Amino acid sequence: MIKKLLFGVIALLAAYYFGNCCSKNETEIPRMPEPNWGPVDGTKDSSVRPFKISVPKDVINDLKERLSRTREPVPPLENVGWTYGLSSKYFQKIIDYWINKYDWYKRQDLLNKYPQFITNIQGLDIHFYHVKPSKSLSTDGKPLKVLPLLLVHGWPGSVVEFQKIIPMLTIPRPGKDFVFEVIAPSLPGYGFSQGAVRPHMGHAQMAVVMKNLMTRLGFDKFYTQGGDWGSAITTDISTLFPERVTGAHLNMCGVRNSKSFFWLLVGSYFPSLVVESEHYSKVYPLTEKWSRLLEESGYFHLQATKPDTIGTALMQAPASLATYILEKFSTWTNPEYRFRDDGGLLEKFSMDELLDNVMVYWITDSITTSVRLYAESFSSENNNKYDSLTTNVPVACANFPHELTYTPKSLIEMRFKNLIQFNHLPRGGHFAAFEEPKLLADDFWTFVEKVEQKFTK
Repeated sequence: MIKKLLFGVIALLAAYYFGNCCSKNETEIPRMPEPNWGPVDGTKDSSVRPFKISVPKDVINDLKERLSRTREPVPPLENVGWTYGLSSKYFQKIIDYWINKYDWYKRQDLLNKYPQFITNIQGLDIHFYHVKPSKSLSTDGKPLKVLPLLLVHGWPGSVVEFQKIIPMLTIPRPGKDFVFEVIAPSLPGYGFSQGAVRPHMGHAQMAVVMKNLMTRLGFDKFYTQGGDWGSAITTDISTLFPERVTGAHLNMCGVRNSKSFFWLLVGSYFPSLVVESEHYSKVYPLTEKWSRLLEESGYFHLQATKPDTIGTALMQAPASLATYILEKFSTWTNPEYRFRDDGGLLEKFSMDELLDNVMVYWITDSITTSVRLYAESFSSENNNKYDSLTTNVPVACANFPHELTYTPKSLIEMRFKNLIQFNHLPRGGHFAAFEEPKLLADDFWTFVEKVEQKFTK
């Protein structure tokens, strides 16, 4: 019965695909408007202002007072680990650490170690790290080519994710004649960047803001790297403004259109047409993979439909916010961690690092504005509007084994027409820059060296 149903779906998709594929111009780039997303239309301020994180003591005192009044949660069921979500048994350990051991001011100093700035782009104050190379000469004394890099995070992450990878990109490597100048912004509505005051700012609209940020800083052409929403946003920049991007490196590669979905279903019957045999288990059986994805995507539907409901609820108590966010750092890092009593939470991260990320959301009151990105990107104004467009700049995909989804190379190539690197990394999950910064950095350096040798000489 299921096979018949699948066959029927394939037939319908085939009719749709072959009826529409030739009528759509996949190379026609739409003109993107550049509206003012801010609260007022006033004098444009193009200054770039130094910034440091500085949280008043009364905010931290209020946080600790709220934490001290956290209600004891209902005991978990026996032997379920984190399969029902963050274990209420482990929850108390998080709160105890947060109250008694976590030192915000020490962590604040750490987050302030790299130069930060704010500038107004399309009416919004955008926060970003701007870290220049540590040296201008290579190990053999020759001048280094400095390559600008736009490094973009996703949800429920923040610029906290990049603290360890930044020096791996800005310190010259032996044998390399280039190094990176890193611009790592907080996305609009995330952390220290203002959120839009009116609707329809999806990931493509954020791509315009990020492109304009790089223009403000004087970079006409640059590399990009991103995962999660950062992957979607940097893909949009590469697609909509190809003349601006030297190369795009993604650690969450995907294609979302009828063509790829059609071939994914065809692969259920003829897998060799879609995926190499050694990677078959990453894609099939579809029922198993989709069931797992469904298990992890309840948050997605909520945030894509009622972002202000969940955002308002989470900002009433820091313990609630931490529970909602930290659960993702367990199951998205490795799905096997959900069977453990501790959720494997500290396998790849320290508690301080995890709470740093939660604190960025708490002290800036940005959880609501951050999750609105889901609703805006999947609204009728934006959903599927850009997914059929092809991307022609040089692209690399870094596939980490515990990423939420895996898209075969054959499907990736349907959209990314200049895919020059498609690597399978030995370990790591969704938060690659945070979990495995060296693996991600190494893969990125390899990609850039290929681009520099092939396209820029």
